[in-house]
Amino acid sequence: MLLEPRLVKLSTRTGAEVRRTLPNARKRMIGAWAFADHIGPTAQDDGMVIAAHPHTGLQTATWLFEGRFEHRDSIGTVQFIEPGQLNLMTAGRGIAHSELALSDSRILHSVQLWIALPDSVRKMAPEFEHQGDLAKLQIDGISATVFAGELEGYPSARAATKIFSPMVGAELRLRSGAAGSLALTEAFEHGFLVVQGSVEIDGAHIATTTMDYREPGATSAHLVNTGDDEAIVIMLGGEPFNEPNVMWWNFIERSHDEIVEAREKWNARDAGIAEFEDQIGGWTPAPELPNVTLKARI
Repeated sequence: MLLEPRLVKLSTRTGAEVRRTLPNARKRMIGAWAFADHIGPTAQDDGMVIAAHPHTGLQTATWLFEGRFEHRDSIGTVQFIEPGQLNLMTAGRGIAHSELALSDSRILHSVQLWIALPDSVRKMAPEFEHQGDLAKLQIDGISATVFAGELEGYPSARAATKIFSPMVGAELRLRSGAAGSLALTEAFEHGFLVVQGSVEIDGAHIATTTMDYREPGATSAHLVNTGDDEAIVIMLGGEPFNEPNVMWWNFIERSHDEIVEAREKWNARDAGIAEFEDQIGGWTPAPELPNVTLKARI
């Protein structure tokens, strides 16, 4: 099943083109992966400038292909990130952060991913980690960097990233003409998001910015780069996330009332989240809620 992206605008301060694949009308989540934005490639003068905003009940995972970001948050973190590194922020009961694309690099190209936290830990204290030395593998013609969990058959290359659900996340690169087969964890559902180049998966062409979704039960996937340039694919997988949840704006909660409470506390600046200084200034208020009761979904 193919998941087509939709164009979104993140803020009036950001001119970057953003294509959102998850959540999707055809598939809301892939395992605990609840959100996938593909950003750029775009000139850095149109890059990311996102003022302080909150999150609850999730983890944010930032992965770059080109460019540099500065991350700042309400627990005191100041962290730069470059391609091949991962910033993972665990919001838990509540955190705020800002994101600034730095002008010392010409092009910005990245994905922003969210991971839903299971109920057992979703009210935990917020945390942040930066992973700069991630597991890299060569599997046939595929160069893989694992940033969450492990690839099937390679337990020694498990990422040190702190996750709370059975899952995998990896960047796959193939040179022109290269091909390779990956073993898949049979209990996982998977998504293959093509972010650059021309790729066939099991004989089907997957357009750039489109995600190829596989239900649990698949045991392998064969990838071929059919273009002249390097191809890049983000692979996301995990056990189906069977806890009902409500995702609205930057929050993942379990009910409409919890969303209302999180929104009201943030806009009243009474969310128990510390203020912090950055180069952007200001903060982002939560928008108005839709005039309907938000329903929990799986």
